Amino acid sequence: MTDARVPDRLPAGLLANPEMIAACRSRDFAAVFRLLKLAGIYPSLIARACDMTPSRVGEIASGKRKIEKIDLIERIADGLHIPGRMLGLAAREWEQETPLPSPRRRVPEPSATGQGLNSPIDPEFFVSHLRGLMPGHYRAANLLGSRHALDAVTRHVRLLDRIQQNAAGRARDELLVIGARTAEFLGWLNQDLGDFDQALYWSDRAMEWAQEAGDDVMAAYVLFRKSNQATARRDAQKAIGLARAAQRAAGATLRIRALAAQQEAQGHTLTGNQRFAQAKFDEAHELAAEPDDSHADDALDLAYCTPTYIEMQRANCLLELGDPRTAVDMFEAELQILPSIYRNDQGVYLSRLARAYAVSGEPEQAAAAADRALSIAIDTESARAMFELSAAGKALQQWRAVPEVATFTGRLTLMSGGSPLDRR
Repeated sequence: MTDARVPDRLPAGLLANPEMIAACRSRDFAAVFRLLKLAGIYPSLIARACDMTPSRVGEIASGKRKIEKIDLIERIADGLHIPGRMLGLAAREWEQETPLPSPRRRVPEPSATGQGLNSPIDPEFFVSHLRGLMPGHYRAANLLGSRHALDAVTRHVRLLDRIQQNAAGRARDELLVIGARTAEFLGWLNQDLGDFDQALYWSDRAMEWAQEAGDDVMAAYVLFRKSNQATARRDAQKAIGLARAAQRAAGATLRIRALAAQQEAQGHTLTGNQRFAQAKFDEAHELAAEPDDSHADDALDLAYCTPTYIEMQRANCLLELGDPRTAVDMFEAELQILPSIYRNDQGVYLSRLARAYAVSGEPEQAAAAADRALSIAIDTESARAMFELSAAGKALQQWRAVPEVATFTGRLTLMSGGSPLDRR
């Protein structure tokens, strides 16, 4: 199977086409994408090359969305290899690269290992290297925040993508397997930092690679993650549907079934169905408590799926369903046993605890929890935590005369660059 991709240089005839010249000059990307499709560069390739979601490319191609931001125009120029002058940009760095002439000098002799001086990275070695790095990336994101892992993981995924394009057979399959895990994690990092477009894009890439490699376990896990993304956007039916798909997937192990079951419970919470939500949380708790040796693979982090994790999610849903007092008790109990490595999540849970205290009519306790959460959120840069803190700040507004509340609200306003209520 060949792997289609955008060529390093677009055909000269396409760049000289009057329609393409006019479309680029007016920055009419609907016309640009149409002409690229005629040249065999389809929307899926455009999305991949420009780090956009396929749905976004489709909206642009149909004229439903305009591109005006200069950074996105530059990204399209670089991803599709459109010379800067055609789009009214400065010459791109890749335009300065001088094509290598046909070599007349003697080709370097292979080294003793059989590798030439300019040989590409060995796929098997790279897979092994990346597998060894992933546990450290997980720890960095959990303890210090997603920003601490984002740049390195992004570089690794992009390099992996280039390597797999020239690989075949077993080497390619191994690259796709580790690529699916790394891309999924990159999607989560972006989601935690508040970039949902990139989160969705990398989750889609992870699913694509998992399916191509026949990695049923990873495909099931990505279904759970996409359900989580739907919940974050409060799309209840999609969250429930994807969670159910994950539970019945061929690769769904105990931990993945537990994660998917609690995700279905969150979907039922959004619909207000407390009975269904509690039943799925009970099921998830039982599954998470079972021993599960099916994930010795350090490149897929499922260690966070514990009964404590499940009960933290249940507590948040009880808050949503109008039982803040029970939610307070559960948050307090589970936070006592949450491993210290999960500091990023601790900021989120403390934010939810603060809101639960506020809704229960205990402003001093709410402000204390919120202040602790804000200190963590400042360090980790978690958009999830800041969103939850904004909700807590809104719930505390009726007690803004309380000194502890006023202190917290002032800090939150300063760190969020405006009224916390505007960011809900």
